[in-house]
Amino acid sequence: MSLDIFLDDQELISRIQKLKKERNAVILAHSYERPEIQDIADYVGDSLELSRLAAKTDADVIVFCSVHFMAETAKILSPQKTVLLPAAEAGCPLADMITPTQLAIKKAEHPNAAVVAYVNCSAEIKAMADVCCTSANAVQVVDAMPQDEILFVPDQHLGRWVQTQTDKKIILWAGCCPTHQRMKVKDILDLKQQYPDAEVIVHPESNKDICDLANAILSTSQMLRYCQASESKTFVICTEMGMLHRLRTAMPDKTFLQPSKGLICPNMKMTQLEDVYESLKELKHPIEIPEPIRIKALQALNGMLAAVPLK
Repeated sequence: MSLDIFLDDQELISRIQKLKKERNAVILAHSYERPEIQDIADYVGDSLELSRLAAKTDADVIVFCSVHFMAETAKILSPQKTVLLPAAEAGCPLADMITPTQLAIKKAEHPNAAVVAYVNCSAEIKAMADVCCTSANAVQVVDAMPQDEILFVPDQHLGRWVQTQTDKKIILWAGCCPTHQRMKVKDILDLKQQYPDAEVIVHPESNKDICDLANAILSTSQMLRYCQASESKTFVICTEMGMLHRLRTAMPDKTFLQPSKGLICPNMKMTQLEDVYESLKELKHPIEIPEPIRIKALQALNGMLAAVPLK
């Protein structure tokens, strides 16, 4: 590592901004990233939303402060750009819960089912899917498929929630997000007792008993829009703790609470200012995807946009 890592935060931020201009780079940060990472980003949001925004820019370099599958998605959409993942070791346990071999076996068991892949998966899994979806449009994507059976991978909780919203038969994969798994009903009920007027906002990657307490079940970007439109002043936000910084920054006049201690995704918190600086300085940790896989994954993403255009 360079001795530059011993710079203080303000000097690091100054150098990051300088390098960003020199590299003609855009910095993206997922809503679960550290507050200081969100604060230096050009865009903060959901993974696919960010990848699509970056593809529309004239940037030569995309610095995606996130986890591996998210940076892969940016590369799928922007093959001509250099896509950097500042923390190379930042993976996703949910994405790792399905492999191409496992999916091939399951597809053979259900030859009449369409494979709908939640974007929280690897490029290889996207390439094997008929179509991708996000947590915001999963129901619409499933309903748009001509098949009556849907093999939904890899998140079982999102798939279970989709099943409550559609007449299609959903075949679930036993994947889950460990961070959302840690939420407890008692913690939400305790907060509701203290703040009876608070609205409970839940991410659909959560367990059913958590979803049953929700006023609304929403993706992270939907959470932002919902809270902005709501007349409520207090919200219990049932997702990774980084989302609270984004909400509090956008709405300082409202109160955002988290129901359970330790709702931290360790992978999302791996990226630090030093990593962003080193990545820009050395063009470290570029994402590479074999072209045949990238093209098939792009087809699955484009299939989603054809079924349910994103705004």
